[in-house]
Amino acid sequence: MNLQTILDHYPGSSNAVITPFGSGLINTTWRIKTDTGDYILQKVNDTIFKNPLLIADNISSISSYLQHVQPEYFFVSPVKANDGQAVVYLPDPGYFRMFPFVKNSHTINVVEKPVQANEAALQFGLFTKMLRDFPATSLQTTLPDFHNLLLRYQQCMHACLHGNPARIEEAKKEIGQVEQYKYIVDAYTNITNSPDFKLRVTHHDTKISNVLFDEADKGLCVIDLDTVMPGYFISDVGDMMRTYLSPVSEEEKDLSKIEVRDEFFLAIVKGYFEALGGELTEPEKEHFVYSGLFMIYMQAVRFLTDHLLNDVYYGAAYTGQNLLRAQNQLVLLQRLLEKEALYKNMVQDTVIAAKN
Repeated sequence: MNLQTILDHYPGSSNAVITPFGSGLINTTWRIKTDTGDYILQKVNDTIFKNPLLIADNISSISSYLQHVQPEYFFVSPVKANDGQAVVYLPDPGYFRMFPFVKNSHTINVVEKPVQANEAALQFGLFTKMLRDFPATSLQTTLPDFHNLLLRYQQCMHACLHGNPARIEEAKKEIGQVEQYKYIVDAYTNITNSPDFKLRVTHHDTKISNVLFDEADKGLCVIDLDTVMPGYFISDVGDMMRTYLSPVSEEEKDLSKIEVRDEFFLAIVKGYFEALGGELTEPEKEHFVYSGLFMIYMQAVRFLTDHLLNDVYYGAAYTGQNLLRAQNQLVLLQRLLEKEALYKNMVQDTVIAAKN
């Protein structure tokens, strides 16, 4: 791929020094140093995101809104190409976009300290707060039904009937667990039908690597806005719990290493409430812990579904990888359920402290 062909569509991009950047699994990213500046160039994965122009439209709308309504909020806007557009498209190799590189910033791939979880939760909460008056329903849906738990459950039940018979037999225990926790799906349905749960501008992918930190490990802003869509706070909070609470990832084979760490949970609560607590309704606050159950359960369901359908979505580096991932998440779900009462009390204490 000749990236200079892409760079020629941007002003001042001659004599570019191009180096691969980051460890993202979806888009391909490079750092571009030119005579006029330092940039990040990304090739958008249009296998996952069928219409990258929808993403560009969302980012442009949000950027314009923030510039006019919340100009003090630090937001990394895309660099416009020579034709004034935010995306460069060539039939081969595809869709590209460029952002300014934020000096003295870095990302973190794995949460190692509670303070990192706190800073990330603060930034994701602040992002939604800054856009509280933005018309969320005007955003384009870049991944339809991305966090539709009812649909994911229905897909899993269909796979239990029509998937690989040998794998269905092998996964009887996990299928039973998915059915056992069906009440999590019912709660999700109630949330989506309740006026007490507000549809907001939601990031939907709140892993720690989607926050920029400064040299002192203070959060600067959120990045990677491909999945920004209308949604519920449970998506953002739940994804933080799923990816921050345990010291190991969904790839861990030794399930005894899976735990839920109290200090990381409290860091998420305090960071998110500092930013957005005043915007949450009482029923939303009461469902804060549910957010983690929702997201962990949904990921377990998705991994199990893919295993039963012969790994057609996530793929597998080895036979049974998606079953292992599902088992991993079901153990994480159980660990969170064991602390559900304790964590609800932590949330309530945080709410009371904020009022005093």
